[in-house]
Amino acid sequence: MTVQLDARPPVVPAPPRSSGRLSRLDTRLSPYLYIAPFFLLFAVFGVYPLAYTFWVSLHDWDLLGADHPFVGAENYTRLLADPDFWHALVNTLGIFVISTVPQLLAALWLANLLNRGLRARTGWRMAVLVPNVTSTAAVAIVFGVIFGREFGMINWLLDLVGLDAIGWKSNRFASWVAISAMVDWRWTGYNALILLAAMQAIPRDLYESASIDGANRARQFWSITVPLLKPTIIFCAIIATIGGLQLFTEPRLFHSGTNPIRGGPMRESQTLTMYMFENAFAPHYNFGYGSAVAWLLFALIAIVAAVNVLILRRLGGGAGPRKETTP
Repeated sequence: MTVQLDARPPVVPAPPRSSGRLSRLDTRLSPYLYIAPFFLLFAVFGVYPLAYTFWVSLHDWDLLGADHPFVGAENYTRLLADPDFWHALVNTLGIFVISTVPQLLAALWLANLLNRGLRARTGWRMAVLVPNVTSTAAVAIVFGVIFGREFGMINWLLDLVGLDAIGWKSNRFASWVAISAMVDWRWTGYNALILLAAMQAIPRDLYESASIDGANRARQFWSITVPLLKPTIIFCAIIATIGGLQLFTEPRLFHSGTNPIRGGPMRESQTLTMYMFENAFAPHYNFGYGSAVAWLLFALIAIVAAVNVLILRRLGGGAGPRKETTP
């Protein structure tokens, strides 16, 4: 008696159609469900306040009154004709330029230094974050003493070389420099660690090949490191732009005293956020006018950030290490 074996593979029953549809539906919708919590929170705490602020800016919204009549674009037209607004805008842009450019250059140099084989480099990398975790009020007190007119360290050093003392709080440009020094001391290390993380992602064989070709460290830095860091530099520039144009705490504490929200007796260093606070809250309580300032500040940040991106991309050009192709 012979037994014949069936060599054909067993037939696997087809899955039900409903299971295939659920699988395709899960593949299409799962990514959206995973990122939905972020967008929900952003809509509640980001989009809604932004839209509500714009709605308030179209009203004569007195915080001490019950009626809020609709005035349309009147707050914006008044704002553009207000000399105090333009004064605060110039202060904001001046402090931003003086603080941001040296800050990014110093952060790039510091990151390159920390990227080398230093002893106890982990400790050095942690140390650069100390200014960032220090209380802003304490920083303002220390820098207020350093830039004091009568007994400040800077004026003492100027006196040693025969120069006149500078009124750091009463002179407009001098107050910009003092506040910029405070901002740079606080945020340079933070940006340096971001750039350092990007530097460590650059392949080491690029530097080895450049070294074999005779390129020194300076040549390697400008021909390899900087071009490959361009996306990270753009990111740091955008973050610095947002923080620099929203500057409030440092100039507010630097001019501690009578009515410090004005940034000095003659508004020497009043920024747009300080001007917005002055109008929206004490002493004016004009929430509609303050909301108009907030929206123009939002537009200014978007414009300056876009200009920064265009400039950095234009400066970067197509530079960078090129890969040789073989025919």
